Amino acid sequence: MMDEREFNALADAALQRIEDAVEQCGAEVDLEVKPGGVLELEFDDGSKIIVNRHTAAREIWVAAKSGGYHFRPQDGRWLGTRDGEELMAALGRCMSEQAGGEVELD
Repeated sequence: MMDEREFNALADAALQRIEDAVEQCGAEVDLEVKPGGVLELEFDDGSKIIVNRHTAAREIWVAAKSGGYHFRPQDGRWLGTRDGEELMAALGRCMSEQAGGEVELD
């Protein structure tokens, strides 16, 4: 198992990638970066998606209207612990549901 420092470096890179992708996706969403590895996405209808680094579990967690999702680093990707869905694909799906239109994240 990776140590905390390695995990935090990987998670911070993933969160930066998410931040960059959200800013460039064209969706109507407000993005706020909070301390401690937390991204808060707020949509026009007031709903939110929270993405955060969970160091103790060595996971990135996503809380959205459709549920809570946990992702672990594996072979250079962040994969869902339940179904293996890739983090960016899952986040794009959740954003599409809450934005009311197709959102694709690169």
